[in-house]
Amino acid sequence: MAGTYQGSCLCGAIRYELLSPPKALSHCHCSQCRKSHGAAFASYASVPRSVLRILTGAEALKSFASSEAVLRQFCSHCGASLFWSRSRGEFSDWISIALGTLDTAFTSHTQRHIQVASKAPWFELPDHWMQTE
Repeated sequence: MAGTYQGSCLCGAIRYELLSPPKALSHCHCSQCRKSHGAAFASYASVPRSVLRILTGAEALKSFASSEAVLRQFCSHCGASLFWSRSRGEFSDWISIALGTLDTAFTSHTQRHIQVASKAPWFELPDHWMQTE
């Protein structure tokens, strides 16, 4: 899993690379992630901020503070959700990557579903996904 990973937004205006493999793959069912992605859950993995490089389109990257400590970033052209991070506290030196934006193949043997108590009422979770956080 060594090497770089490339990613981009839907329209291609923003291109980025990760200098190390993403870690801590999670599928978040909280209402903010659901609204941000327009889906039953959002899939993210994290890297230290120091290994994320915006290659093109930095000027198109817009930010939204979805809570007091969480910043979400997206493309101002196509609206694709790209990253979220904590602005302070534990893990503020990490950034989470929306895995659907990766262009390089990535697999992880360790995945978890989080915030399942907040899941969309219309989405049925298989029993083996039930983990709480």
